[in-house]
This record gives sequence, C-alpha cells and structure tokens, in this order.
Amino acid sequence: MTDAEQSLRARREAVVREHMESENRHDFDATIATFSRPRYEIVPTGDVYDGEAAVRGYFAASRGAFPDQRNEVRSLRHADDAVIAEFDLLGTHLGPLRGIPPTGKAFRCPMTAFFVFEGDRIVCERVYFDSATILRQLGLAPALPGA
Repeated sequence: MTDAEQSLRARREAVVREHMESENRHDFDATIATFSRPRYEIVPTGDVYDGEAAVRGYFAASRGAFPDQRNEVRSLRHADDAVIAEFDLLGTHLGPLRGIPPTGKAFRCPMTAFFVFEGDRIVCERVYFDSATILRQLGLAPALPGA
C-alpha cells in the first residue's frame, strides 16, 4: 500500500470515528459535517434519508424515541471506497417510535454500517441490523422458542 493510500485510509477512519462519536454526543452539526452530502440508508426498514433536511428529521425522530441512543464501536475495516463499522447500538425506548408508545425498555443490537466515501468525505451511511432483535428487547415481538 502506498503512503497516499495509507493516508487516505487514516483520514477516512478519523472521519468515521468523529461521525460516530458526534452521534453519541448528539452534536448533529458535527455529524452532518462528515458528509459531502448527508445520506442514510437503513436497510431493514427500507428508509432512505437523503439530504440535510431529511437526515436532521431522522435524527429528531430516532432520538425522540431513544433519547439516550448511542453506539459502541467493535471494529473498523477498510475497503477501497468504504469503511465498514461493526458496533452495538443501544438505547431506551422513551418516546413514540413510528406511532408505537414508549415501552421504557432498553435494547442492545449488533449492527454493521458501510460508510461509503468519495475522497475523504462520506457520501452514504448504509446500516444493516436485525430489527427483530430490537423489537424483542422492547417487548414488541415475541421471544423465539428456545431463546
């Protein structure tokens, strides 16, 4: 790997770390600044938030439902045009979630996010997780047999 490639990887990793840490601080101006154009794709729900207004709406809705939402990074890996993060997402359901009243229950869910880059700025965060894991912990879906 060339020095330029190593430098780009290091810059991208620093951007992803700032992105995730700023989400934990709820400093969404800093989160938005990690993008060249803000875009989230939440694969399990099919939701796409494209553009700053849509992304800020996503932050307001998700943190309204889970005001203590935060992530704990497990690992970061590099691809040619992305940084892939494995992390746990945690939160407590204290506000309405898509019309569902708060349960007051907490969740922890392993997730993977692909931070797709152009240069050293994110162009998309694409998140994968098992929504049933969260719903079961919130008491909104039955436990699986033997679980």
